[in-house]
Amino acid sequence: MTPTEIGLIGLAALVVLLFSRMPVGFIMALVGFFGFAAIVSPDAALNLLAKDTFATFASYSLTVIPLFVLMGQVAFHSGISTRLFDTAYKFMGHLPGGLAIATVGACAFFASICGSTNATAATMGSATLPEMKRYNYHPELATGVVASAGSLGILIPPSVIFIVYGILTEQSIGKLFIAGILPGIVMAMLFIAAVLIWVTLRPELGPKGPRFTFQEKMVSLSGVSETLIIFVLVMGGLFVGFFTPTEAGAMGAFFTILLALIRRQLSWKGFLQALSETTRITCMIMVIVAGATVFGHFLAVSRIPYDIAGWISGFDLPAWVIMSFIILGYIVGGCFLDALALIMLTTPIFFPVVMKLGFDPIWFGVVIVIVTQIGVVTPPVGVNCYVVNGVARDVPLHVIFKGCVPFIVAMIILTFLLVPFPGLATFLPGLIR
Repeated sequence: MTPTEIGLIGLAALVVLLFSRMPVGFIMALVGFFGFAAIVSPDAALNLLAKDTFATFASYSLTVIPLFVLMGQVAFHSGISTRLFDTAYKFMGHLPGGLAIATVGACAFFASICGSTNATAATMGSATLPEMKRYNYHPELATGVVASAGSLGILIPPSVIFIVYGILTEQSIGKLFIAGILPGIVMAMLFIAAVLIWVTLRPELGPKGPRFTFQEKMVSLSGVSETLIIFVLVMGGLFVGFFTPTEAGAMGAFFTILLALIRRQLSWKGFLQALSETTRITCMIMVIVAGATVFGHFLAVSRIPYDIAGWISGFDLPAWVIMSFIILGYIVGGCFLDALALIMLTTPIFFPVVMKLGFDPIWFGVVIVIVTQIGVVTPPVGVNCYVVNGVARDVPLHVIFKGCVPFIVAMIILTFLLVPFPGLATFLPGLIR
């Protein structure tokens, strides 16, 4: 058999194994190992498996992952999310659907120091769903907005997905972080617009909350001060070149812990839980990265990515049409695969195609992060919906998925806006020297 034929068999085996309950990282490593052994030799495959696994866990560039994960976990256990929602609630709660709009704002701020879509959805769900239930918000709107706005955790920096994409494609993680800021703001605004349109059409979904005085609003601003300090420190340091991404992660984690201790909001038990969750999440990510590295080397020797790139570029179609098909493929794939696994599996295949079409690699990173956002709220995987279901156990899962539909439309709108207006993703990174 030719290397390409072995590669296609490997891809088919990967798809079949994904329906088993084996961890994705192990599946990719297993298929990559046997595929590489079939094309090159068993000895070479054994050497590759050991080398790639060691290189992943010994990688200095990957140390940025546990640092940003720790920053988000400490923020969660120190009650920052509750204070963020309280501030947004006092400013926007009196509007129609105001609590849902406040949830979007709080999620956007919390995402700026978290980097995880699941953690953002779980944290903000615990803080906001009881309030929306108290004001008789329809479960469809309440749970849908939490699950969807929670997805901002992988678009607004710092984002674990951006880190992994940057390592896979050898792009600047700092530029990727900066590139996510404007699309993240636009996404939050589109979510707010979706809420306003929805409650205008169906006012009973989101009644108005109480109106607060100007003084109460000003006092509540202290709730966002620590988030702004951390975000400006981390992103500002990256933007002007004071920090590398790893150093920025270390500074962010340190100041998050320091501010939590100053406020006396972080207990010893909460700190240990933050460390435990950081270790668990980091190990999961590292295993997936190691498995994907082995699988990527198998794909490279099979020549499949280069064959696909040559095949697609042979079509007499505009580049944006081909890119639209790639985006559609990501949207469909996101319905069945976890965001991180989808990035790890598809980037080695599609990145060479995108580069041959002449698209900017930073722009493409933003695009695939947004389309994987869609995947975290669409069935059957839709992990954010399951997370919210765990918080709101009295709300059926199908109601949560239904509540995400207006926000999925908003995500799709932004995705296709980036095709004619790439500057949304490339303007800020272009300012970095």
